Amino acid sequence: MAFTLTLGAKAPDFHLKGTDGKTYSLKDFKDSQVLVVFFTCNHCPYVLNSDEITRKTAEKYLPKGVAFVGINSNSANTIEEDSFEHMVTRMKSLHFPWVYLHDETQEIAKKYGALRTPHFYVFDKARKLVYTGRGVDSPRDPSKITVNDLETALGELVAGKPISQPLTNPIGCNVKWEGKDKHWLPPDACDLT
Repeated sequence: MAFTLTLGAKAPDFHLKGTDGKTYSLKDFKDSQVLVVFFTCNHCPYVLNSDEITRKTAEKYLPKGVAFVGINSNSANTIEEDSFEHMVTRMKSLHFPWVYLHDETQEIAKKYGALRTPHFYVFDKARKLVYTGRGVDSPRDPSKITVNDLETALGELVAGKPISQPLTNPIGCNVKWEGKDKHWLPPDACDLT
């Protein structure tokens, strides 16, 4: 079995606490035509430097029935800045147009097979995986971006077209797994393409 969800797979459900104090699961997004789940965090330079690009994409597609869900699965014992308290502070100051959920046990990161921060998963109305991988090709240095794969995939999906590039490799820091060295990756984790 592949470490990361494969194309066509059903979105695994979750029950996670958001920075707004509410608990969310898949059913909370049932009215959305498309669901983007992405693994993110508070400290990673790839996340910090591309968050505003993700915001623009979210704001462009929210009116078209696309919901965005950010999940932080990083161990706060590895990187203290990735704690829930820091998540709340970050949302209060930045007001991102997505719910920001805490995967404290890392169970959801394992179910999705999250490799890096950020790592995006796009699900269609039936909640089947139609795109996974990176948002853009240069998240750490936005001045070098030549392609926004997430936006391309969403544009094709809402237009009812097949996704031309459904699989890319996520670019970012690896997920910080509890009790492991901060650079550790699960042995069965591998590139998607």
